[in-house]
Amino acid sequence: MTFIRTRAGFLHLAVLLDLYSRRVVGWAMGERPNLPLAMNALDMALLARLPQEGLVHHTDQGPLYSAHAYRERLTASGLNPSMSAKGNAYDNAVAESFFSNLKNELVHQCDFDTREQARSAIFDYIEIFYDRQRRHQTLGYVSPMQFEQMNSVS
Repeated sequence: MTFIRTRAGFLHLAVLLDLYSRRVVGWAMGERPNLPLAMNALDMALLARLPQEGLVHHTDQGPLYSAHAYRERLTASGLNPSMSAKGNAYDNAVAESFFSNLKNELVHQCDFDTREQARSAIFDYIEIFYDRQRRHQTLGYVSPMQFEQMNSVS
């Protein structure tokens, strides 16, 4: 989870990425970094991917991801929770890299007056640019969606 500064206050963004394809499969934005925000991103990912039982869901040890309700949703969906070591940012490097790209390629170039302006720009960044157009070195310089199509992932 990260935050984006606007003139109206912070906008918080939770994302879930597919480690194989680097695609953002679930995301949610809100005024507070709370459990409903994390759960909304998880629900979006579950609906988008319909994961098979046993899928590993990796996060840091933040209180939202270790909350009883969040872990319960993982278990009910057949997912295996995995958490990085306490204080080890390298275990969550893919998510941190996404947030760095988002901020360097979009957020630091903008001065958002409202949260709604930020929401709209972030929606476009994720849904139009990042997943469909942005080339990734680790994927052989194709976008996450191109990589999935080439490798029959859905």
